[in-house]
Amino acid sequence: MKKYIILTLLITTVSFAQKTTLYCIGDSTMANKKDPEKNPEHGWAQVLQPLFKDNIVVVNKAVNGRSTKSFIAEKRWDSIYQKLKKGDYVFIEFGHNDEKIEDPARYTNPHTAYRYNLIKFVKESREKGAIPVLLTSISRRNFNEKGVLVPTHGDYPLETRLVAQEHKVPFIDLEYHTELLEQSYGPDKSKELHLHFKAGDNPYYDKDKADDTHLSLLGATKIAEIVINEIKQSEEPLLKNLKNGIK
Repeated sequence: MKKYIILTLLITTVSFAQKTTLYCIGDSTMANKKDPEKNPEHGWAQVLQPLFKDNIVVVNKAVNGRSTKSFIAEKRWDSIYQKLKKGDYVFIEFGHNDEKIEDPARYTNPHTAYRYNLIKFVKESREKGAIPVLLTSISRRNFNEKGVLVPTHGDYPLETRLVAQEHKVPFIDLEYHTELLEQSYGPDKSKELHLHFKAGDNPYYDKDKADDTHLSLLGATKIAEIVINEIKQSEEPLLKNLKNGIK
């Protein structure tokens, strides 16, 4: 009996030790939403866990409305930093709210504060032996009258790319891949990726809803699949554990 208990404890300990935590930090396009059974809005990291085996544990710490600046100021990053351990991953996707130039609590200059906040996340993740992964912001559904998808993020994606390159950080260009996604659906059908409802179409909304930034379950799922596909195709050795953890 003692041998059985000891063996069980050893198996449990080894099994627990093999689990890798994937922290997700970012804004509402990534965040978990309340009441997911009824709420049409989903963040793409909200639907990421089912795409991994049990040895990868997704901890989604993205929060609606946050920029790199407010995420740090509210001590949200500190709370994650304290828990980080060797071999963990940190997916970093900010930009939508860093652009809010009318809001001093959130706005960051892309070439200064935004850049240095990304570098802070990268360096402090590495201090703990964790692996940071930088992602550009997802594209908004912003087609002009000619059916051309017009970018809205200014220089924020550029700075994300530069930080990834200069600091040799694994990188997923979500802006590029979600542009392709939006374009593949086209100006009208791409509404299905977002939140477009007439009053009464969905019991969650009592008024017309036309949101081209946030995601429907379909949109969130498609973007989560893009992330998984990019990990699969990556030759980055630091992503090996994540790649092996994909279903």
